[in-house]
Amino acid sequence: MTVIAIDGPAGAGKSTVGRAVAARLGVGYLDTGAMYRAVTFGVLRRAIDPYDIAAVEQVAMSMDLDIRDVDGASVVIVDGEDATGDIRGREVTESVSAVAANSAVRAELVERQRSWIRSEGGGVVEGRDIGSVVFPDADLKLFVTASARVRAERRVAEIGGDVDDVEASIIERDRKDSSRADSPLVEASGATVVDTTGLSIEAVVDLVLDML
Repeated sequence: MTVIAIDGPAGAGKSTVGRAVAARLGVGYLDTGAMYRAVTFGVLRRAIDPYDIAAVEQVAMSMDLDIRDVDGASVVIVDGEDATGDIRGREVTESVSAVAANSAVRAELVERQRSWIRSEGGGVVEGRDIGSVVFPDADLKLFVTASARVRAERRVAEIGGDVDDVEASIIERDRKDSSRADSPLVEASGATVVDTTGLSIEAVVDLVLDML
């Protein structure tokens, strides 16, 4: 069972790289960030305060979550509702850090992630604590990053907005993810840092496969 763990900050290209690597290897791919966004979507749908620790935990424990790759994109179904577009919207984006900092939510989703790997028999998993917490014994651990400005430009190209505003939001997200008490964003022990700032996706994928 081969497990490739990809961590890194928002907008660094983890999802694109992870999905391309999985496709080249013919294995499954899991975007764990989409899982935290899905819980956030469920919380907001129920008009729950994202900072209400107990209520948010209950949502994570009870929600029906299905994430699958269809034609090279993750489709996210929350309690029978297609939330694929909504989880990338501004409302979810502004609240997901609070939900992801909830220790009970992280424990629940980590177990779901490990269950996914067991059912798939291996695969590519990307997020922010995959190599450090979820799969510390992964066959290959990567920390994919890029400059905040480049990440902002990529995000604006995808969903629109002002580059300066998005860059400021990304920097703040990095600060929150790196400073939270539970499973902070860090370079996992044994991980290889891959800076995608000046590289094409194909170049990064070739580099990853050479490492593997």
